[in-house]
Amino acid sequence: MATKSVSPLAVRRSVSPLVLRRALSSTSSPSFSTRSLQAATTAGKSTDNVIFNSSGARRSALAGRCSTYASRLQRFSTTARTKLAAEDESFDYRQLERESDQVDVCIVGGGPAGLSAAIRLKQLANEAGNEEFRVLVLEKAGEIGDHIVSGNVIEPSAVNELLPDWNSPENENRFTEATPVSEDKLRFLTKTMSSWIPSPPQMKNHGNFIISLNQFTKWLGERAEELGVEVYPGFAASEVLYEPDGSVKGVATNDMGVSREGKPKDNFERGMEFHARVTFFAEGCHGSLSKQVIKKFDLRRDSEPQTYGLGIKEVWEVQPEKHQKGLVVHTMGYPLPSDTYGGGWMYHFGDNLVSLGLVVGLDYPNPWLAPYGEFQKMKHHPFYTSVLEGGKCISYGARALNEGGFQSIPKCAFPGGALIGDTAGFLNVPKIKGTHSAMRSGMLAAEAAYSALTNTDAGTVFLFDYEEKLRNSSIWKELKEVRNIRPSFHSPLGLWGGMAYSGLDSLVLKGRVPWTFKHGSGDYAATKLADQCQKIEYPKPDGKISFDILTSVSRTGTNHMEDQPVHLQVKDWDKHAELEWPKYKGVENRFCPAGVYEYIEDETKDVGVRFQINSQNCIHCKTCDIKVPDQDINWTTPQGGEGPKYVLT
Repeated sequence: MATKSVSPLAVRRSVSPLVLRRALSSTSSPSFSTRSLQAATTAGKSTDNVIFNSSGARRSALAGRCSTYASRLQRFSTTARTKLAAEDESFDYRQLERESDQVDVCIVGGGPAGLSAAIRLKQLANEAGNEEFRVLVLEKAGEIGDHIVSGNVIEPSAVNELLPDWNSPENENRFTEATPVSEDKLRFLTKTMSSWIPSPPQMKNHGNFIISLNQFTKWLGERAEELGVEVYPGFAASEVLYEPDGSVKGVATNDMGVSREGKPKDNFERGMEFHARVTFFAEGCHGSLSKQVIKKFDLRRDSEPQTYGLGIKEVWEVQPEKHQKGLVVHTMGYPLPSDTYGGGWMYHFGDNLVSLGLVVGLDYPNPWLAPYGEFQKMKHHPFYTSVLEGGKCISYGARALNEGGFQSIPKCAFPGGALIGDTAGFLNVPKIKGTHSAMRSGMLAAEAAYSALTNTDAGTVFLFDYEEKLRNSSIWKELKEVRNIRPSFHSPLGLWGGMAYSGLDSLVLKGRVPWTFKHGSGDYAATKLADQCQKIEYPKPDGKISFDILTSVSRTGTNHMEDQPVHLQVKDWDKHAELEWPKYKGVENRFCPAGVYEYIEDETKDVGVRFQINSQNCIHCKTCDIKVPDQDINWTTPQGGEGPKYVLT
């Protein structure tokens, strides 16, 4: 039995993209009312079934379907689905027909790479007079930017090319929150002291800007909508669709209204399918669908395994006399042990705001180490407390990031699509920058896709030109030059050996050597047994400079409906505990920066503890999927619109 559903894409043709975006995200935005939707449909009808989007492009409309949507706010289906499970408990809701829509390019992920690709595609199409060329962006967050967290000091080369007036005073829609870098500092920390060390050339930030990437991404989303890009936040792509020949056909969003036991609830809605001749995966680091595509097409066959870091960040409002607007500081050494790669940062931006954080390489060996605990400890160093004392923490976030660099770049094109941005791993670790590369990769992919789609009418698209453009781009050049710096820290000399080689390579060799260091195995394999390592005890937070983990999570705005399937998939929780606890003594407790995992004493269990997943706390950092030693946690998307709602991150 199939439901007949009212497609939100039909509604899109009757209502402006901005109004529809609010309507479609109504499940996570309770402020959106039936009255505003009715007003939108009235506006749609008043144009004789013709509406203009924000770029002025003329679109036909189905006003009747729009009014049907208005009458069924927050549920598109016209069939009473809930009776199905009640009448037949064996009914499989996944057999229900899904609504589908055909677009030219579908982009999974509304971050800098995905939005840059979308903007460039519509620029090319509009310049050619092809305003009906459809570009769709699906974003799992409730609003564009809600899941974005980064340092961030942006090198403006890509945005200068994409939107030349992005920071111009003459542009009334310019991005107004960019702080020019005024000074650079690099410090080496011991437990109580800080010492000046010279900055390598790639860490010079003259001409760069301190930004909140969260704010910048929201701004990019607005610019995309102005050009006619269809931007749909709150739509979590959860399945890759394939053509009979094996090429990517598009994606499907996840079903809404499914209980924790996997049964359809009263508000059940089948997901939607979005078909496209080209699908870009721009999910960011370690995306759930990107993992599947990489495996299916064996895109890592010629590359090293990816290696990762976990970035943990806070934003503080500090006392005006302590604020040095435009100052960029990076620190090395304390609190991390010498066998663990990483470092801290502190950026002064905006009005008395400071972004600070710590990146910890996830190939750290000691399972007793807790990145969150290390970050809280770092803030108590005199170098940081001198700025933070008397201030107020206003935001928190965490996210895994790619550190593999040049040798870990997979094949980026495959039949029917491509990997762009941090999904492919274009972060320049020694430079501590990746936004410019992510944006540029999206722009290059867009140019290749538009050319391919306008020169061929049918058949599978393979973006050979995208791979060629990447190899001839600044992305390739700068990553190749620094390819040996990050893996040099794998040497037996650890931190000291890495610093020595990095200095030599940055100042003299500049990557012009015949060798390329390898990363070896995945980060999870670097984890040693707990009884082989020194236990680490972290001091109790003081509530002023350092905070307990649940207080920090409360600052993320994260929210998940409790009665839904756990999106952190572990096939058997008891077997997981039996496998992991004896060897690693709760490593999941410590690597997670959101308190999602815990072991609870339970005498009824063979190992004396019960494994617990608090999925409501999840801030979508993906660390668990990367670091769990036996690789039995699979991070998947929860319902669309859920997760963190970051501010200023």
